[in-house]
Amino acid sequence: MFKRFINYVISFIKEEYKFLLLLILLLIICEYPINYYITTGGGISDVSSRIIVAKKKKSSGSFNISYVEELRGTLLTYGLSYIIPTWERESADNYKYVEDESVEDINFRSDLDLKVANSTATYWAYTLANKHVKEISSKIYVIMIDNDKYNNPLKIQDELISIDGNKFLSLDEYKNYIQTKSKGDKVIIRAKRKNKEKNLSCTVYEDDNKKLIGVGLQMLKEYKTEPIVKIRFKKSESGPSGGLITTLEIYNQLTKKDLTNGHIIAGTGTIEEDGEIGQIGGVKYKLLGAEKGKADYFLVPAGDNYKEAKAYKKKKNLKIKLIKVKNIKEAITKLKKLK
Repeated sequence: MFKRFINYVISFIKEEYKFLLLLILLLIICEYPINYYITTGGGISDVSSRIIVAKKKKSSGSFNISYVEELRGTLLTYGLSYIIPTWERESADNYKYVEDESVEDINFRSDLDLKVANSTATYWAYTLANKHVKEISSKIYVIMIDNDKYNNPLKIQDELISIDGNKFLSLDEYKNYIQTKSKGDKVIIRAKRKNKEKNLSCTVYEDDNKKLIGVGLQMLKEYKTEPIVKIRFKKSESGPSGGLITTLEIYNQLTKKDLTNGHIIAGTGTIEEDGEIGQIGGVKYKLLGAEKGKADYFLVPAGDNYKEAKAYKKKKNLKIKLIKVKNIKEAITKLKKLK
């Protein structure tokens, strides 16, 4: 039986070898990589399973993060992008990479971005729901070093403890202090690196009439809440652009009125420290994801994001309804009016 099968295969190859060679050649050509990415809407993801408030109530609808799908650029996907109307081509040259940055540093920044987004979402959701929320810690981390212009001894992941013995409660306080210095002054930064504290001397520079020491900083605040909330996003599932939806889901679990009113609601936008909804990149792909996921409404940051989403909705004749939001209070007010 096996010998008969082998003979059949050999005979088939001999008879059809030209066709098989052509097929292999076509596969190689179609899979040939090119300097493009093909981007489209991926879909939506219900966040209720990732956000758990103690004694939460059930919702008749859902809040969803809209995500993007990115395909590898090949001759096949590039060609199909001219046929499939929701596939967009983007040159790989538009993607910027930071040289000499370790995978560890990249992962640290990504993890910190998610923690900050969740922390800010928690604060605003509990504050607007009139529930107990108390800040228990705040830490400032170095997330970027500009070594092209500045010779700075700090490193990404360092926790900034103090400057010249002064501790700061916000990034604005840090920036204001640096502005009191003169170009060429030295400041002593107390920093924690791998659980060890050390003093580092940094030179103050001036660029575009601003005093700088050549670092990018991010503050992470932690809060104690009542009732307790647990947020269990993976880095691949959410990030800063999910801040708006995360805030709304927490708020909805804390309050009696169901903000969804039975609707499937998707959205995007960062949640800033002052409650503003920040702009995000690739909003049209997030809109496509919401449409693909059959969402009823798509919450989008006011300004350029809304203009782009509105124009793209018209261009692609999408059915989903847009809701423009400037800040988290406005988002809640508009959702309460949905029928």
